[in-house]
Amino acid sequence: MKTWIAAAALAAFGTGAWADMIVKDATGTVAEAMDRLEAAVTGAGATVFARVDHGGGAASVDLELADAQLLIFGNPMLGTPVMQQDIRAGLVLPLHVLIYDDNGTTRITYEEVEDLFDDFTVDATAEVFTRIAGALNNLTDAAAGQ
Repeated sequence: MKTWIAAAALAAFGTGAWADMIVKDATGTVAEAMDRLEAAVTGAGATVFARVDHGGGAASVDLELADAQLLIFGNPMLGTPVMQQDIRAGLVLPLHVLIYDDNGTTRITYEEVEDLFDDFTVDATAEVFTRIAGALNNLTDAAAGQ
């Protein structure tokens, strides 16, 4: 039964949900890169909703996990038109970027914008997607120290 449930979940959600990720190397530590990302986000006029310290959470329950932090942020001027087309887009909005330690290399990861909204009824050719993709690229470049 458990195998069937796992197979059904895989079929329902697909294997490509996180298939097209953008990964960038960053200078400094996870915290330093995340500080740069947060500063870039707020400097661009977007809202930071949460900064999640996955590594700190693991340490708080005496478990080991590589240093990893997630920033959840958005701009209602960009996200609202998408959600007006399909409210379920709220499952992937606001945006999120993961910065983590990969064996001593700080990496920044986020999903390609065109893939974020694959499962929703939204106009993927809309200018808003180009603007979101450009913003993510610029913000993560700043976080990378480029």
